Amino acid sequence: MDEAALLVAELLARRSLPRSHPRVRKALVNTDMFAQVEQRLADIGLRWMDNIYAEHVSLALLPAAQTSVMGEAGLNANNNLDLPRDGVALLVVLWALIVLPKRERQTSRAPVAEPQNEMFASSKPLPAVRDVSPVLSYKALLEDYGPQLGKKTRLDGNLKLLERHGFILRRQDDIAEGPLLDVLLDYDILAPRILDGALADVLVKEQHPQAPAQALSANPLAGGDARGPAEPVPPHP
Repeated sequence: MDEAALLVAELLARRSLPRSHPRVRKALVNTDMFAQVEQRLADIGLRWMDNIYAEHVSLALLPAAQTSVMGEAGLNANNNLDLPRDGVALLVVLWALIVLPKRERQTSRAPVAEPQNEMFASSKPLPAVRDVSPVLSYKALLEDYGPQLGKKTRLDGNLKLLERHGFILRRQDDIAEGPLLDVLLDYDILAPRILDGALADVLVKEQHPQAPAQALSANPLAGGDARGPAEPVPPHP
């Protein structure tokens, strides 16, 4: 088997691979190999999922294959991972608390001590994900969002589901970004719905805990990015 076929096989087996993986790195810099990978994936109804702000790559269904594979009921459902409603809500909250601040730090090119990766050449280095991705406290999450997300029993169960699907990583009391959190949820669609929608006030309070309530209401985007769900965007791994 050639390297393109081996890379596709490994992605199918593992669901995601780090960008530092030798074959992933080669595919990202070798135009011919990447074209072969895309063609092999397209032949089986899949597409490459990647963005320069994420540390992993993954696969998803091609839009043309979604209806045939998932059916109309699957496409109209809120997700295709059998997550309960409060599980989807928890996923959106975690995405907002982890990916949004991470992306803001990445796009502002916060300085880091590590040398620049040749894949992200620019006037300033793109910070490594591990340097800018927030780590959440489970106790704080339970205290702040537990009542809205089913309290401790439901929250614990849904955190296990999200960890199993690769959206988060658990390290004792810490909740960190998993390999699929910033790959399978579409930032360009989800971020504006959050920053301009249901979670705008929540995010502003997180960023400005001492700000008067009236000021927050008057300027819901104070100190944040002008982009940022009324409805969650379903991941399609």
